[in-house]
Amino acid sequence: MAKPHPPILCLALIFLLSIIPVGLVHASSQRVLVVKLEGTISTMSVELVNEALDYAGTDNIPVILVLNTPGGSLDSTFRIIELIEASRVPVVGYVYPRGSKAWSAGTYIILSTHVAAMAPFTIVGSGQPVTLLFGGSEPVTDAKTINALTAFLAERARMHGRNETAAELFVKENLNLNDEKAEEYGVIEVTAASIPELLEKIDGLRVTTAQGDFTINSRDADVLNWSPSLRILVLKAFSEPMIALLILTVGIYSLLFGLSTPGLGAEVVGSILLILGLIGVGMIRNINIGGLILIGLGSVLLFAELFIPGFGIVGGAGLVSTLIGSLLIFPREWLVSEAWLNTLYLVSIIIPLFLGGFFIFVAYKVIQARRKPPFLRGFIGGEGEVVEEITPEKEGFILYHGEYWKAKSSETLKPKQTVLITRKQGPVLIVHSKETEEK
Repeated sequence: MAKPHPPILCLALIFLLSIIPVGLVHASSQRVLVVKLEGTISTMSVELVNEALDYAGTDNIPVILVLNTPGGSLDSTFRIIELIEASRVPVVGYVYPRGSKAWSAGTYIILSTHVAAMAPFTIVGSGQPVTLLFGGSEPVTDAKTINALTAFLAERARMHGRNETAAELFVKENLNLNDEKAEEYGVIEVTAASIPELLEKIDGLRVTTAQGDFTINSRDADVLNWSPSLRILVLKAFSEPMIALLILTVGIYSLLFGLSTPGLGAEVVGSILLILGLIGVGMIRNINIGGLILIGLGSVLLFAELFIPGFGIVGGAGLVSTLIGSLLIFPREWLVSEAWLNTLYLVSIIIPLFLGGFFIFVAYKVIQARRKPPFLRGFIGGEGEVVEEITPEKEGFILYHGEYWKAKSSETLKPKQTVLITRKQGPVLIVHSKETEEK
């Protein structure tokens, strides 16, 4: 049998390669990864999505992002969208279970996913941001911000072939749609009552990811429920905005109290809580850098303790500035319901006032204690008993309240003789006999 000529093999290989669509990727196995994105969108949400997409990208597994959220930070929302758009694998946004909502930030996220789906009796919408002010929260009406967010959301809708007009109305008029209307108006592609039904309906869909075209193979796929890492669970504990505010406020007051009192303890705890609070509200975006800051700040506080003896003008100015900072440190603009933000604002007022009052009370007691005469002054005029003979040329010891003190006198004093303490020179007490005082 004649062997194929090498050039013929090369031509055949080139032909086979030429008929394979460039960039077409298939899942390596029939599996999907389900990630639950529930509650407020925060720093923890970003890290959760990032970890899950890293895992899914390695194994080439589609991701179902289950949404049930009232909204959250605008910065965190944009970061999640960036992760979705950079994903190698399809991300299916799914508002689930029935009765759930993807308001505000959730709407931005689901319109940015490769496939958008909703369960029955769920809602998307209310995309107008709200801002946190000293008088409470109110919707953002600034034309520059509204136009920018409108264009952003409409472009995401256009990117995935969805209704651009509805996307604009989500921001400009706080439009809300249930699952039926959202599908009718072309805001989502799929309605499904359960994850198995969703897998049936998205099977065979072809979407474009950052790496190229991807055909979803989800029929009878194994469902992998994503379990957050310990790192994410720890972050979750202090990234909820109200909890982060509490941690941040306690950290501030602990730090100030620690700097106002001698000894090691409160200032170190305060420093740690302060950095954890900053991470929780998203001011320190890189958690690793936050860890380094914790270490560095702890060292600085230990060193500063040697040079800051008490609570004074610097501490008072720090108290005022940090009280104001605790209200300003959260992102001003949020993609969340106004009622939720009003609750956050109320908490952000009550917590600093309560802890501030407690801190001022404790600081007052510390100052009051420091202004009292030293203990040594307290026993001037007290009576002691001579332990060994004291002469004008020779010091000796006296017993005062069970303690031995070195003493000297201008007269000769015998053991067992009662003396009165008149003053102190360094570690030595100046005494004279009680009989001399009585004369």
